[in-house]
Amino acid sequence: MSKNRITEIGEIDSISGNNISVKLFDNIKSNMPIIDGIVYRVGQVGSFVRIPLGYANLFGIVTQIGSAAIPESLRDAVAKDYDYLKNTRWINIVLAGEQVGRKFERGVTQYPTTGDSVHLVTINDLDIIYGGYEDSNSIKVGNISVSETLDAKIDLDKLISRHCAIVGSTGSGKSNSVSVLLQAIANRKFPSSRILVIDPHGEYNDALSKYSKVIEVNSNEDENKLQIPFWALPFNELMKVFSGNLSDQNKEYIREKLVEAKIKSVKENGIDVRKESITADSPIPFSIKNLWFNLIDFEKQTFNDAGRTVLSNLVVVGNADDLTSNEYTPAGIGNSPPFLNNKAKGLLSFLDSVRNKLNDSSYSFLFSPGKLTPNLKGKIEEDLDDMFYKWLGDEAPITILDLSGIPSEVMSSISGTLLKIIYDGLFWGVNTKVGGKNQPLMIVLEEAHSYLKAGEHSISSRTVQMIAKEGRKYGVGLLLVTQRPSELDETVLSQCGTMVALRMNNSKDRSHIRSAVQDELQSMVDLLPSLRTGEALVSGEAVKIPSRVKFFKISNAPKSSDPKPSERWLKKIENPKDEYKILLKSWRNKNYKE
Repeated sequence: MSKNRITEIGEIDSISGNNISVKLFDNIKSNMPIIDGIVYRVGQVGSFVRIPLGYANLFGIVTQIGSAAIPESLRDAVAKDYDYLKNTRWINIVLAGEQVGRKFERGVTQYPTTGDSVHLVTINDLDIIYGGYEDSNSIKVGNISVSETLDAKIDLDKLISRHCAIVGSTGSGKSNSVSVLLQAIANRKFPSSRILVIDPHGEYNDALSKYSKVIEVNSNEDENKLQIPFWALPFNELMKVFSGNLSDQNKEYIREKLVEAKIKSVKENGIDVRKESITADSPIPFSIKNLWFNLIDFEKQTFNDAGRTVLSNLVVVGNADDLTSNEYTPAGIGNSPPFLNNKAKGLLSFLDSVRNKLNDSSYSFLFSPGKLTPNLKGKIEEDLDDMFYKWLGDEAPITILDLSGIPSEVMSSISGTLLKIIYDGLFWGVNTKVGGKNQPLMIVLEEAHSYLKAGEHSISSRTVQMIAKEGRKYGVGLLLVTQRPSELDETVLSQCGTMVALRMNNSKDRSHIRSAVQDELQSMVDLLPSLRTGEALVSGEAVKIPSRVKFFKISNAPKSSDPKPSERWLKKIENPKDEYKILLKSWRNKNYKE
């Protein structure tokens, strides 16, 4: 009883739903009482209090302090007497969970009433609150800010299956937090863990080098070269790669020709698929060079007779492999032969843009994807199952898809296609041993706002929304990382069961975070601008109670870490002119490797 008296700080005055107003005792001798040699602070925003109820203890989080915490029913009366107001201390708390025995659980089965006593939370209480995680399904990512002796743990199952968002301003420690979290998973050494990082800027290649396989556009090794077969893109996304506008009629014409090419390829490759189920969106190989050659040949044909039945002579014999077209005898003037093809679709300018893209080396990852490239008959050496194995079947627990070498104008389309290929494969392969149900996959989306711009209907946005809504059923979890949550689609943000919010100064971004956390804790979002670098408010499914966490600092920092001018400027650069020559070569080759 004596210890209870020492920790007792006030009593409940009023209760409104989950919000409870507590009047602190006037006889508390200090705002910083010392209990068992440990100094405690009374009434810190974000701190905990304990409410004993028989054999159970309720725990609440302090959300307001001072006059703002006075109950509405008393505020007008108290405000008339300023001296009384000045000497009165109140706090508002929100119930977070309860303890029975040594076990703490979120949510409450019973509520307190007015007059119940409210106590400080001691280190022993915090051990109960933050403990209780099963070692088999939890990871340690840092320390609880209020006490460095308390480990910050996260429930791995709920983190992945219920999706997660890591948000914070530039320099707040997002990349470090992601690296710490992924390293913690990798260090568990699960034999079949699968994590796929979609990395637009190549930030994590070094930071996660011990645990990952990096697949990038500019790799010198075929095994680690990012190759995305154009024939796996949905028809509309493939058309967006090329410049020029197509009428709906011409688009349907090309669609029909493409389907015909895929049907022929099915026979050539011995693919087991029903002809009736083949569409322009089916991931079936075809020769885009041969398709281009046939389309442009039809546009350029001239005829020796007015009935357009006799082709004119070939002036130049084309070659589909070299992307050179047949050239026919030029059309005559007026009514003299040869005659133009009056059934031509007017596709010459579009087909020129197709040839330019096919010849552009920066698109070779798409149109010349190694053994996934079809020959002129549509025959391939490797299929998508080999690509899946390369991306998801490696012994390393983490695979990083480094998209930094992909042209910016198609980044959204390509990244969205990547996600759709992966999700569709795991969706339809749900009953296999490598399907999402039997071997769950965690997809990390760095710079998530570039995939998920609010109001946008791109393939990346549609696919991520689909995964956010349905992925849990098929074993696919999302980890969204962004510095601009205000640009994210609100539907997706609301589907994230766990929120890791680092320092955030922008009020518009904070308002989006506020709308994504439970109502009673929205006032805690106002703490975000005052967080230290690497410190975060973690709330949601994966933690037992909303917590202020200081993440570990990894030794091999991601590339996004700020350079230190005071250190870098001390180093003299030898032969700077030669370095600028290397810079120019890297620029021209679109390869930033040394």
